[in-house]
Amino acid sequence: MNWHRMNCMAKWNVLIALVLMTLCRDAQAASPSHLDRQKLPYGCGSCHVGFDFRSGGGLDGCLSCHGSLRRRVSGSYRSARELKDIETELKKNYRHPILESKGLHSSKERLPETDARTPRHADCVDCHSPHQVSSENKFAGIKGKQIGNIVADISKEYELCYRCHSDSANLPGLSINKRVEFSTMNPSYHPVEAEGRNLAVISLLKPYREKRISPSEISTITCSDCHGNDDPAGPRGPHSSNYQYILKDNYSTRDNESESFFAYSLCYRCHNRSSILGDESFKYHSLHIRGKQGGTAGSGGTSCHTCHSSHGSTEYKYLLRFNTEVVSVSSGGMLKFNEKGMGSFRGECYLTCHGVDHNPKAY
Repeated sequence: MNWHRMNCMAKWNVLIALVLMTLCRDAQAASPSHLDRQKLPYGCGSCHVGFDFRSGGGLDGCLSCHGSLRRRVSGSYRSARELKDIETELKKNYRHPILESKGLHSSKERLPETDARTPRHADCVDCHSPHQVSSENKFAGIKGKQIGNIVADISKEYELCYRCHSDSANLPGLSINKRVEFSTMNPSYHPVEAEGRNLAVISLLKPYREKRISPSEISTITCSDCHGNDDPAGPRGPHSSNYQYILKDNYSTRDNESESFFAYSLCYRCHNRSSILGDESFKYHSLHIRGKQGGTAGSGGTSCHTCHSSHGSTEYKYLLRFNTEVVSVSSGGMLKFNEKGMGSFRGECYLTCHGVDHNPKAY
């Protein structure tokens, strides 16, 4: 091959081929899933034929293997028929808006977003690095962890979620910065970044424990322990769910809710329902979530969500955070909780709820 006699287009094609060969060689050394010849017999060409470099490839390239069976059978990747159907999952009621935000992703964007005018979107490559992801490291190649002036690769799941759900300048109006909620500096938080601060969560089911002592115990959780597919036989990950907030199980946030295992099945994955209804930690737990038995219409209980944050509280212990859509200030104009006695499960609340004035109500 005489380089000097080749025209510009031919030279460009050769350079592209050399770059792809280098990428493939480096990727094969790391054993990435997409360079497995048993799954993609054409190697790089399986994905890069018709590749749109401006958008990072776009959704359709992923769906040629991870789409509906109809799409895969009619396409050229019949070897991928055993892969999970992500496309159908993304049509559930609650989902990351991948199908709705086609064309919004840019290969040059940086997350978390720094411009409030940037349209919110979700794309496959926001959470997956197709060149480097492997069964051993599903976060390989994804950047987003700020270390000084350097943005390093993430190594934990919550760091991936923080790319869009923490310090983004374009968070939706009702969204709360999840990094702030899960901060280990808070009085209380679900143990995502580290073990929790509360040493007496007596409703925990085994193998969950406040502080891990034996290898069989669990003292930290991940975002995907709560958020993910409601179908355990379907594709794993928080792509979509039939339950609100992309939750694995139902979690009702409604007021005047009749307590049932289903109503708070997400909570009861880790917390003993008998302990909660038996008032082992809070003297009036059962009354609050069941309501007055035999009472008038509308005297049902209220959701766990009325008094607790499911992520963390910047103000109080025990994940306490009052939902002001249900709770209002007391007759003295206060809305707060005071703990009375460390480790004795005693306190007092200043608020008004269901027409009952707590100014305060002590327990």
